[in-house]
Amino acid sequence: MDHESVPRARTSLLQTLPSASLRKIAEVVEVKRYDPGEYVIQEGVIGGDVYFIYEGLVELSGSSDVDEGSQIGLQLKRYDYFGSGKADLAREVKIIALSKLTCLVLHNGKDHLLQPKSIWNAGEINNNFALVEHILHLESIEVDIFRGVTIPGSLGFRNVFGGQLIGQALAAASKTVDCLKLVHSLHAYFRVTGDIDSPIIYQIGRLRDGNNFATRQVDAIQKGVVIFTLIASFQKELVGFSHQEASMPQVPAPELLPSMEELQNRHPNAPPSVLKSGNRSSESKSDLWPIDIRFCESNIFRTTEPRLKYWFKARGVLSDDPALHRCVVAYASDLIMLNVSLNPHRDIRSNIRSLSLDHSIWFHREVKADDWLLYSIESPSASNGRGFVFGQMFNKKGELIASLAQEGAVRMMLKSPNKPIQSKI
Repeated sequence: MDHESVPRARTSLLQTLPSASLRKIAEVVEVKRYDPGEYVIQEGVIGGDVYFIYEGLVELSGSSDVDEGSQIGLQLKRYDYFGSGKADLAREVKIIALSKLTCLVLHNGKDHLLQPKSIWNAGEINNNFALVEHILHLESIEVDIFRGVTIPGSLGFRNVFGGQLIGQALAAASKTVDCLKLVHSLHAYFRVTGDIDSPIIYQIGRLRDGNNFATRQVDAIQKGVVIFTLIASFQKELVGFSHQEASMPQVPAPELLPSMEELQNRHPNAPPSVLKSGNRSSESKSDLWPIDIRFCESNIFRTTEPRLKYWFKARGVLSDDPALHRCVVAYASDLIMLNVSLNPHRDIRSNIRSLSLDHSIWFHREVKADDWLLYSIESPSASNGRGFVFGQMFNKKGELIASLAQEGAVRMMLKSPNKPIQSKI
């Protein structure tokens, strides 16, 4: 890993790492303390250690023939880092403590911990990652700006899938927050349908950075137009009161239920249903879905009840990053949710088009998105051209891990469904 000699603006290297990596680093770092005026690294000394400033200030200084790009004379403060093992830089730079200084030193040979095997930190994408990680992978353009794309054929939607916008926007926000803070709530607003053939720019607004909480606003932009906005709140893990009144519904175990592929093979001529949304291309195959789904009811093609229960998990094994798992849950939460509001209107459902307007999630407990989760959805109301649904997610132990709500526009299709919709209103 080719570390920079100075940190990127407003982004600590440690904050870009998953918390699992941070815990491993904490086990091997050495604490070093320096007095004001003391050399941390002397000119001409070559070393491969990486120093993270925990308390105090340092200054980089060196000979005049050092390249301007080295930023000689720069002062570094808490959470900044230096010392990349670059031999040329080490010979010409000295680093001096400007105050009482405490550094956490990651010794040479341990720098692999700064590049965990996670798509969140991967410079190049390879096929070892789960498909949903590829979908959520973002390119960092500059500080607080990321770029995402729609992987061809991953879901077969005509427009950018709403869950993709939620998941990618949450991923972008998570990359700008202290790695010990995890999202506990998010509220998303779909403003304009997205173009699957155009990249999506995610621009972050840092609304708050407190000791225990942080808030981010994310705007998703295509061709200069904001198509989606997400506001997310993050929190450090705290000890507090705990109770759960919600009970997990009694349903068959996921291993006993048919997969999406098996359902489609059994019902090749099935009428429009939860398997075929109005926004999906008829050519789409479920084996391209990054999420494995097992419906708990056997009559999903005929039910008129405004409720649905199914198990789901990510296909493949996800990287060990709690933030990633919450992004995957956010992505998967929008796959079928709004369609439940259409069940009571099954007789005309094939002529209805539904579009998400807003989406909210509250995370209550730790979640593993590559383990089975039960998603229970209910639609208490539909009126005035809008359908409303809320949901609960449970892990296999019966713990409530998330609560959700969504509202969407539900309309009769009076025009060709192939004609692009420019706005949600």
